[in-house]
Amino acid sequence: MHHDGFVKPGDEIDLEVTDLAYGGAGIARHEQQVVFVRFTIPGETVRARIRNVRRTWAEADALRIIHPSPDRVAPPCPFFTRCGGCAYQHITYPRQLTEKTRQVRESLRRIGKFADAPVEQMRSSPHEYGYRNRITVHVDPPRIGFRGTDPRRIVDVDRCLLANKAVNDRLEALHSKRRLRPGPATLRDTASAAGGFRQVNDEAAEILAEIAADMAGSGQILIDAYCGAGFFAQRLSKNFARVIGMDWDGRSIATARIEAGAKEEYVEGDTAELLPAVLQANEGAVLLLDPPAQGLAAEVIAAILAFRPPRIVYISCDPSTLARDLAKVSGSYELRRAVPVDMFPQTASIEVAALLEIRPGDVNPRAGGEPDRSPQQARGVGPA
Repeated sequence: MHHDGFVKPGDEIDLEVTDLAYGGAGIARHEQQVVFVRFTIPGETVRARIRNVRRTWAEADALRIIHPSPDRVAPPCPFFTRCGGCAYQHITYPRQLTEKTRQVRESLRRIGKFADAPVEQMRSSPHEYGYRNRITVHVDPPRIGFRGTDPRRIVDVDRCLLANKAVNDRLEALHSKRRLRPGPATLRDTASAAGGFRQVNDEAAEILAEIAADMAGSGQILIDAYCGAGFFAQRLSKNFARVIGMDWDGRSIATARIEAGAKEEYVEGDTAELLPAVLQANEGAVLLLDPPAQGLAAEVIAAILAFRPPRIVYISCDPSTLARDLAKVSGSYELRRAVPVDMFPQTASIEVAALLEIRPGDVNPRAGGEPDRSPQQARGVGPA
């Protein structure tokens, strides 16, 4: 160990884990440095070996759990800690939900500057394992599997506990092939292989859709930006007279059009380019956003602030970019609810549905009437 108190690679030290970072690593402190320790739980004391050092932080591997958490369990997967897919198999499921909820709240506080964000307890997935209807494996003959915790390596996996039986049957069949083509291979269950788009975790996705529907309420027009194949638009269409979906992916739009009802219209194109005109032409519409992990483009933020839809439902797969985007519109919008949903148990991934409502008096001056009523207002909750 360096005389100034900073650690160096190979040092072995005892650490008390105090927190769990978004991404899955436990957080500890040693002298002036933050140390991230994989596969630990807040409250544990561990003996760890330093693996990597930066100026203000370091990464370490736990060699021994000196004082284990009561929430520590034996991971059921033999590849856990080597395979890079799962982060939390060593933690009881209720504690996983608690920690992920806290991570959302912390992201909103630290990045978004929301001192007391209305974050609800994460909704659980109906299944903790066997929930995935598709997986993408990497084929590097003779290995077939996932990138490891060391991303330079492919961990050979004969069965994934997150995948359902049909997907694992396809993985077994792939292993039995004599000739393999190197590269990624997506394995789907029978229903997914038959065509059309599905969320990875069917049952948890329906829970998310119900939350989004409750947040969106009802009204004349719903604009579903980043609509994909219309998963949310189709489920929320019963509450609106008209639904407009947009997405850059032509195949997804084609699928959405095939399954569309009479009230639904789907447009292919970049949301950043399409949204301003669509918002301008549809004053008072409810806006649903489900962007990729990088969040909203600057043009989308600008369109929201220019045309001020009265209610926004933001579905995010990254609490950090969610917090960043919400902060950019917080002068005009109030964060009313944030509901995490566990779409991917055992992993570090987090999905969040957030409800934004225009601040009283900060309505679009172009609007010609009153905004649609939210479900909260209809129940007599919140500003009328």
